[in-house]
Amino acid sequence: MFDAIARRYDFLNHLLSAGIDRRWRRQAVRSLRLTGSERVLDLCTGTGDLAIALRTANPGAARIVGVDFASAMLDVGLEKLRRRGLADRIHLVRGDAMRVPLPDGSSDAATIAFGIRNVEDPSAACREMLRVLVPGGRLAILEFAVPSSPVFRALYMLYFKHVLPRLGRLISRHDAAYDYLPASVGAFASPAEFAKLLRGAGFAEVSIQPLTMGAVVLYGARKP
Repeated sequence: MFDAIARRYDFLNHLLSAGIDRRWRRQAVRSLRLTGSERVLDLCTGTGDLAIALRTANPGAARIVGVDFASAMLDVGLEKLRRRGLADRIHLVRGDAMRVPLPDGSSDAATIAFGIRNVEDPSAACREMLRVLVPGGRLAILEFAVPSSPVFRALYMLYFKHVLPRLGRLISRHDAAYDYLPASVGAFASPAEFAKLLRGAGFAEVSIQPLTMGAVVLYGARKP
């Protein structure tokens, strides 16, 4: 499914979020408090938008490894890196989020943007991120959520369940992908449940920051 929509993925992300997705990624990068020397794992990197934001921030990460299982997504990401002259600092690798192809303690920070809900076993992915982080390493995860405000939640669900899938099908020409999106968000853990999962994986200082009235949550944590 992700391979099938790879060529239209970035355009749809920006269109369907009205461009706010860029702001969410910038907030995730800021939460890491980069100094310019960090090695960062960007898990479920997709086409590399968060990896690019990590590198182009001021200061940005020194080196980023982006891991994803969808080869067509990585192909699109590599084209973007080459156009921007970033391929020497951002390395894209095809791999499994539950078996990250990096050694223990090899990353100063780890990130995921809108991918943890797609992992078969999110707990395993969180344990893997803990494994590859150095002691004190930071984690930032962006994920969709259902807003808590009754009025905004009603408007959000109307858009999310009816408007977004129709637009997604029309532009991506894929019948299932943008029906999967609201279904997967509805089935994913609540913010409190996911924060508990992060603590269970071994993370400390777990934080929950709602963005855009709770439509997205930025989770922060640190390896003890």
